[in-house]
Amino acid sequence: MHRITTAPEPLADDLARRTRRYLVQMGIRVVCFLLAILTWDRVPMWVSAVLLVGAVVLPYVAVILANAGRERRDDPLETIDPRALISRPHDQPPTTGPRA
Repeated sequence: MHRITTAPEPLADDLARRTRRYLVQMGIRVVCFLLAILTWDRVPMWVSAVLLVGAVVLPYVAVILANAGRERRDDPLETIDPRALISRPHDQPPTTGPRA
């Protein structure tokens, strides 16, 4: 049983968020590549080199982050033991404990 505050986000929302992040990073890559070409002889060479390195490294980073899917939460959740509900007197609160 999940509490509403600890339930994972829906799969469609997770995929949409990762897809948006990937597309933004690929857009930044294209901008870096175009700026490197357009500024090759107009700015110091190190600026164009940094832009080219960004254009080369960004696809790797974008794929790694896009594939970093839904992480599991291993937080111990407090749950109610159904056996405790049956055997307890009505004037006592149910016993809770960490989820196994």
